[in-house]
Amino acid sequence: MTASGSAFVHPSIGRRAALQAGGIGLLGLGMNHASALRAADITTYAGKASAKSVIYIFLSGGLAQHESFDMKPNAPLNIRGDFQPIATKTPGLDICEHLPLLAQRSHLWSLCRSLTHPSNDHSAGHMIMLSGKTAIPPGFDPAAPVRTDWPSIAAVARALTKSRNNLPPAAVIPERLVHASRRVIPGQFGGLMGANRDPWFIEASPFDANSYGAYPEYAFDHQDRPIVGGDSRKFQIPDLTLPAGMSFSRFDKRMELLQSIERQRTELDRAASTESFDESRQRAISLLSDPKVKRSLDVYQEPPETLDRYGRNSFGWSLLMARNLIEAGVNLVQVNLGSNESWDTHGEAFPHLKDKLLPPTDKALSALLDDLQERGLLSETLIVMAGEFGRAPKVSHLPQFYKFPGRDHWGPVQSVFFAGGGTQGGRVVGSSDKIGGYPATDPQKPENLAATIYSALGLPETAAWYDGTNRPTHIFEGSPITGLF
Repeated sequence: MTASGSAFVHPSIGRRAALQAGGIGLLGLGMNHASALRAADITTYAGKASAKSVIYIFLSGGLAQHESFDMKPNAPLNIRGDFQPIATKTPGLDICEHLPLLAQRSHLWSLCRSLTHPSNDHSAGHMIMLSGKTAIPPGFDPAAPVRTDWPSIAAVARALTKSRNNLPPAAVIPERLVHASRRVIPGQFGGLMGANRDPWFIEASPFDANSYGAYPEYAFDHQDRPIVGGDSRKFQIPDLTLPAGMSFSRFDKRMELLQSIERQRTELDRAASTESFDESRQRAISLLSDPKVKRSLDVYQEPPETLDRYGRNSFGWSLLMARNLIEAGVNLVQVNLGSNESWDTHGEAFPHLKDKLLPPTDKALSALLDDLQERGLLSETLIVMAGEFGRAPKVSHLPQFYKFPGRDHWGPVQSVFFAGGGTQGGRVVGSSDKIGGYPATDPQKPENLAATIYSALGLPETAAWYDGTNRPTHIFEGSPITGLF
């Protein structure tokens, strides 16, 4: 059922759509049952949920806590930075002056100011914060995803939560996280669970190695170099016939994958003529032909006033698409606000945060909060916003690369934003020390963050996935952050 109470129905299909559906199953949506491509069965749980859905907003590059949710106005200038705090609607809770819309809505959200892990490396930080596991996996390669990586939180949600309305349980929008060098950042995928447990990657944002942030309004370059030819990217409705991610399969050689597609197409061609399709394949087909599914991905069909509220840029469109997908029945949507480590503010930090990064985030996230509340969905949708780490307490300058200063990577502490899904709003869990460098009270780990998400999705503490030898891997390695609820 949708939020309005209307049901998704299976439309009538043609033979061509059936063949395309087979391609979708093969390429990672997991709706086919081809035995050669399935991992060992994974138990699905139907625990009692405090929320139905999760939106995990990921800020690749690392949000500076001093310039957002944990300001230190009484610290020396080289610690506190250029920005000033402003009061929120919650007495005693101040945040950055460049987040005025969120300040007006502090009764809807809470903070954890004490999340900590040991890595200052981008790739390791992505692995840690996207998987919810502090330890780096054996065989980890910072330059590329490998089979022995930990499964991402999104992959676990896809594997262990029940599909609603024929849609994949977990999706990642609007793009995979890719570095400017074009290396795919590890931590986003199914890892040990297998490539066929990857979340549904909805490729709506074309990659551009020379541009960062919320294009077209807020596109920028970290070193303020001219963007050659301008930013020509167009946020696009993804083609569901064959996902664009096919050519980026990280485990299978391209030719082997294409051969597998052709073999499956041949089998489906025969089945389409002589056999009836089972329920799981019908679900795949509905992705291709149900207009309600396609509408959830077509943000340009939204009323002009809605587009204006979210912002007519990739951040606004992404969070609007997340709202649609949650309303349509996806359990977890990971929203990457800026690929290519857009939030990696080593230099030009203060002008870029002030003019390019914080305004579209403030606007789009505030619109999402209002929208979900008005639709009666906020109480059953947990929103989490984090990066792979925070930023260093001391302002630093790399003059060979940047005209103005910034902050380096900092794993020891970051601020994480929470809203909805049973959180009370107006709360702060934990604190950092006087310079914002380390947790001072109530330190929380990535395992606690993951447990908060899994618990919100209704997964019990005993939830596990099973490998080919029927050996369980339990997903809860910490406790939910109870101070939020």
